[in-house]
Amino acid sequence: MARDKAKEEAVADEPPKKKKGKLFLVLGILLALGGAGGGAAWYFTQSDAMPAEHKEGKPKPPVFVTLETFTVNLQADGGGERYLQVGIDLKVTDPAVVDLVKLHMPEIRNGVLLLLSSKSAEQVAGLEGKQKLSAEIQEQVNKPLNANAAGEGVAGVFFTSFVIQ
Repeated sequence: MARDKAKEEAVADEPPKKKKGKLFLVLGILLALGGAGGGAAWYFTQSDAMPAEHKEGKPKPPVFVTLETFTVNLQADGGGERYLQVGIDLKVTDPAVVDLVKLHMPEIRNGVLLLLSSKSAEQVAGLEGKQKLSAEIQEQVNKPLNANAAGEGVAGVFFTSFVIQ
């Protein structure tokens, strides 16, 4: 009997196993909630970043504005009167710039006409002359648009026809 009494006292000294089971259950629930919260935070930060990366990855389609054909008298270079007839397309950085170009069209056409009529046939006949003229037209067109050097406004000038007579 002394043995039975010693066993009973040892069993009475040990805490009940139900409390340990509850502790593990509470810790398990807290761990699961923490994992779910972390997973949700990761998901929402990744889902916000994904569309932006995909938007940057897709190149925007180019937007062009076609100007009416220009016909001007070139500066006399000793060979009599010479004429330049040129078709121009403008590559713009944003579709909103198209509206700005249309709004400022009289100023743009005036600037381009004055620039073209200030040139001689020799200045615009070669490849280098055409490239320089393209850059000058781009600068002239961006003036009324108040485009800065940050890449806004007209990004390129392309000749669709170029006839010197």
